[in-house]
Amino acid sequence: MVDMVPSEDHAVEDRQDFDVDDAAQEETLEAQVPEITFDEQFYPARPRALRPKARRRHFPPGRPPFEPDARNSVYVEWLRNQSMLGDAKVIARQLSGQASMWQNPFAYPNPRAAVERASVWFTAYPLSLITRPGQSFLAALGDADLWKAFQQIGIKAIHIGPVKLAGGLTGWEHTPSIDGHFDRISMAIDPLFGTEEEFREMCQVATDHGGTIVDDIVPGHTGKGADFRLAEMNFRDYPGIYHMIDIPESDWHLLPDVPDGEDSVNIDVATEKALQEAGYIIGELQRVIFYEPGVKETNWSATPPVLDTTGKLHRWVYLHYFKAGQPSINWLDPTFSGMRLVMGDALHSLVDLGTGALRLDANGFLGVEKSAEERPGWSEGHPLSEAANQIIGSMVRKVGGFTFQELNLSMDDIKATSVRGPDLSYDFVTRPAYHHALVTADTEFLRLTLREAMQIGVDQASLVHALQNHDELTYELVHFVTKHKDDVYELDGGALTGAELAQTVQQTLRDGLTGESGPYNLVFTTNGIACTTASVITAVLGITDLGSITEEQVADIRRVHLLLAMYNALQPGVFALSGWDLCGMLTLDRAQVARLMARGDTRWINRGAHDLMGFNPSAQASTSGMPKAVSLYGTLPEQLEDESSFARQLARILAIREEHGIAKGKLIDVPDVSQRGMLVMVHRLDSGGLEVTVLNFSGQDIAGTVRSEQLEYGAEVTDAFSGETVGTVDDLHSFYIQLAAFEGTALLVTPQPAEDAENAGDQA
Repeated sequence: MVDMVPSEDHAVEDRQDFDVDDAAQEETLEAQVPEITFDEQFYPARPRALRPKARRRHFPPGRPPFEPDARNSVYVEWLRNQSMLGDAKVIARQLSGQASMWQNPFAYPNPRAAVERASVWFTAYPLSLITRPGQSFLAALGDADLWKAFQQIGIKAIHIGPVKLAGGLTGWEHTPSIDGHFDRISMAIDPLFGTEEEFREMCQVATDHGGTIVDDIVPGHTGKGADFRLAEMNFRDYPGIYHMIDIPESDWHLLPDVPDGEDSVNIDVATEKALQEAGYIIGELQRVIFYEPGVKETNWSATPPVLDTTGKLHRWVYLHYFKAGQPSINWLDPTFSGMRLVMGDALHSLVDLGTGALRLDANGFLGVEKSAEERPGWSEGHPLSEAANQIIGSMVRKVGGFTFQELNLSMDDIKATSVRGPDLSYDFVTRPAYHHALVTADTEFLRLTLREAMQIGVDQASLVHALQNHDELTYELVHFVTKHKDDVYELDGGALTGAELAQTVQQTLRDGLTGESGPYNLVFTTNGIACTTASVITAVLGITDLGSITEEQVADIRRVHLLLAMYNALQPGVFALSGWDLCGMLTLDRAQVARLMARGDTRWINRGAHDLMGFNPSAQASTSGMPKAVSLYGTLPEQLEDESSFARQLARILAIREEHGIAKGKLIDVPDVSQRGMLVMVHRLDSGGLEVTVLNFSGQDIAGTVRSEQLEYGAEVTDAFSGETVGTVDDLHSFYIQLAAFEGTALLVTPQPAEDAENAGDQA
């Protein structure tokens, strides 16, 4: 029989019912030495808090030689030892009653404090990073040489992506992730990516270089791991984690059969309706994410008959906003099991592993409620989601961290969540808009979205402005197709409803970036386009064959890429980019990832492996098996030796951003422009001065006037990059500027001394 006792070196022994042994707990807490730091923002003359510390349980891996049956107490105990809810209880018990939990302000989001801490992020993707032979993903991100390179560029944080165990359990067997490790089943680090000690070392190296690590939690769902299997067994509090309904055997005839080899089956629309009419489920929701006929036609799936610990059979219908292997968490169950699980997961990352921030994934789907007859259930924009996000954000701030949400919301919802939810939100609105500006050489729609955000009250400093990440170029434009679908907007001389506007923009992007324009880019369901930043640019430049790109064309691609970096970096908020951006990666040939795309997920073409640091030049794939894609710019060490490289020019942009505090400024005007390809953003800096970002999204040289009522007559306009005087603001609150194709700049506007201004007024 395999020894099921926790390892001796672990701080807390968890036995029977997960009750922490009091003596062991007392010894553990006495042994903890709090880390004293200083937070000048709140307490300039006294020690900040004692940063809380805790450790999760550690059980040795094992597979007892018994049937994986709910009537087998050894199997049930084995599942409990793997469960996230069990770990959450142990961590919570270590933190309760500790003075260190009361040292930080937590009630309200503080985006500028988050930006101050880390305003430029590198977005990593575990499956795609090529490391040294034998080196883990986490060890590679904790490499001192990597952080030295990041310091030279101006990168201050790494968002590491999901690295904990994901997928599911079938019997004793672990099944692989079905959604890039976003179907979490454990707090343990997946050995595929490294160890807990490597994770902690990575956090320490980041701190030593003035940086921080941003981790992930998923408050909306888990995978089908130990917690879900125990829930299926109707074991204790575990069914309370999920939106799952125990269907009486008398109504099993309403449920479809589960195919052989599967552990659930998606119910069709007719079954959804029948179960709703029978009073079991709330039925149809507002939309079916990842809709695919025959695979996911509704948001509900049914299990086969499952034995509980008493030998009774159960069939459950459970909610999953995303894939069937991602059962949704119930935030308002009487046991509050789901909330406890999520809070424990967040605290584990922050106070055990040592991260400084968390991304909240799928955090807009935390409340679901029955609506009036014949109407879809209320599942988006629900007040429970807002309340849950406030609780998560407050808990993270309470232990000294910050949060951001990567969720496609309307601007109204971003504004609402910014009041009490996460500290930062991902910019999903202007991201497709700046791609649209590039495709059309016209910034009208981009200006429209920026102005709409200003009117609603969205603070640009509260947003994460990003180039590429692991997902598609998302163009759902939720703002325009939901709450504002009937509002009327002007675009290209015509009047369009919000829904029509979104359709027009989406079709323009599809026409300009896929098909004949970009055969190497693919549409991803209804969400957007699978592409890299570089492959967006190649399509815009008319390059249809990625295998025949010349050095001259690489220079053109780099120039446009830097323009897009300027758009994101030369405005308030966080600027984020990935290894695909830093190395100028192209998409993979679809044949290279045909197996991964078998169920329609085309995003795998934009996730090609890349060797950021030149750690393994001969590698043709990452350790995870992701094929290596083509790099146009080369490794960071190579680029940092070349003044004309993407990385060196990016470093200059980020230095200007840092020097003038643009990240913490405030967008105060997006004026009309004299050239269709021009974009002007006027920012009020913390210093009180003005910075004006001017960009040319067209392939033609342009000359024109920048005019804004915010510009003071007689003020001097200086180019922040060259230090040269561009001109003086005239009595029409304007000045003249020239920009080359795909060029941009940051301009500093300095009012003339009061005495000079008075003399000028007298002369006038």
